[in-house]
Amino acid sequence: MANKRLDMRNILQLLRLYTQGVSKLQISRQLGLSRNTVKKYIESFHQNSFTYQELSGLSNEDLEELFDGQIKPVPEKNIVLESLFPTIEKELKRVGVTRQLLWEEYRVNHPDGYSYSQFCYHYQNWRGKLKPSMHMHHKAGDKVFVDYTGKKLSVIDQSTGELCEVEVFVSVLGASGLTFVEATRTQNKEDFMGSLVKMLDYYQGVPSAIVTDNLRTAVKKSDKYEPLVTEYLLDFASHYATTILPTRAYHPKDKALVENAVRIIYTRIFAPLRKEDFFTIEALNDAILPLLEKHNTMSFKGRKYSRLDLFNEIEKEALSFLPVNPYQLKGFAKATVHKSSHVYLNKDKHYYSVPFIYMGKKVLIIYSKTTIEIYHGQRIIASHQRDYSKYLYTTNKEHMPTSHQFVAEWNPERFIQWGASVGEFCKSFIIQILDKKQHPEQSYKSCTGVLSLAKKVGNDRLNNACKRAMDYEKINYPIIKSILEKGLDFIDEDPAIEDKEIPIHNNIRGKEYYK
Repeated sequence: MANKRLDMRNILQLLRLYTQGVSKLQISRQLGLSRNTVKKYIESFHQNSFTYQELSGLSNEDLEELFDGQIKPVPEKNIVLESLFPTIEKELKRVGVTRQLLWEEYRVNHPDGYSYSQFCYHYQNWRGKLKPSMHMHHKAGDKVFVDYTGKKLSVIDQSTGELCEVEVFVSVLGASGLTFVEATRTQNKEDFMGSLVKMLDYYQGVPSAIVTDNLRTAVKKSDKYEPLVTEYLLDFASHYATTILPTRAYHPKDKALVENAVRIIYTRIFAPLRKEDFFTIEALNDAILPLLEKHNTMSFKGRKYSRLDLFNEIEKEALSFLPVNPYQLKGFAKATVHKSSHVYLNKDKHYYSVPFIYMGKKVLIIYSKTTIEIYHGQRIIASHQRDYSKYLYTTNKEHMPTSHQFVAEWNPERFIQWGASVGEFCKSFIIQILDKKQHPEQSYKSCTGVLSLAKKVGNDRLNNACKRAMDYEKINYPIIKSILEKGLDFIDEDPAIEDKEIPIHNNIRGKEYYK
């Protein structure tokens, strides 16, 4: 540092001006110091990791220890302290463990050891961080960081021979650095959510939070304070009892850990695979796995332990347990409860019952591959097994209104009589609609739809359409509508026509012509 050591008051004044934004040149002129002296004290300020407010509260003795620039032999107690740093680094990742606590334990065993400020100073030097503010300490089990690599791997399309680029998903646990990598076709929600499920299965546990970049599949609307996370990602977080934390836009520190991991992955996974050909995603991921294991079991630079060692020692036990069933990607749809006490899921063209007290209410349908859940506000009001049958009903009889006015006004007899007023074929068609359902009320909407067509086309056409539909053995509203739209009810089928022979004519060549 400077040849002449500054008074501690001058040092504090120098640092106060610097933290207030005064340039080094102005500080030099104002305090009558050389620019090199100012520069060296500012560099030392960055190295010791203290804020100006913290430094101003230290004693002159502690300040002299921090800013003493004379070269001295390494004291024995410094050697002893440095031997403890690998253990201290691991302990700092445990929940609730602080530098203050570790320093107190250190002084119990070494009463003549360093003061707290020097303890922190030497620890920062050991870590080799010139700008400690760029480093973020992560507690075990607290966060996992996820992102996609900028560069891509590729597979060969077997049918065309074309080289197709694929995405590469990367995740890193904050405390141990244990890394997960998977290649996927796209970054769409199916692939993204699938990678998240496999990631947690790989770690065999769930961290308190998942930190994502501002991916379209993760964030609906980016915001500095309250970004909007997609519904299915929130549902995923609810299933695993974790939290989604999108990174702030234009804040590289928020995702520095995963971006650092990506750079290492380029060297340890991308480079070894660059000369190999893969024809499927599965084959590519099979090749990634041993390279990933090698990366996770490789010792940190300057350390005698690996990411996997650190994970097994401090982070594995800090993760929450996985739920019994893995997450299934879900869809979301809004609907209004019909008078039949059912909601219509347009994706499957299927009806599901809800308690009749919610007639006319707006509800949210959340569906997976196997289940349907219906919510009014935040309350679940019905759940069913998913049925992919079109235009059919799934009904819980307890949901149906047994004494409601709806039952008194709409009943099977009313629709049968209505159909009879159109024609015998229409009556038979209505009866068959009512018979095919689990409960008569399920068919009321279909019956209403069929019978209301008489106002547009007349009774005769509707009656003929019902006859044609029954000939086709198709008993539903869409077939009646289709027959009428295409005018098929006007066509009379005469079986005798099929038996008629082609008439003999002079212009028709006989079979003898082709011999």
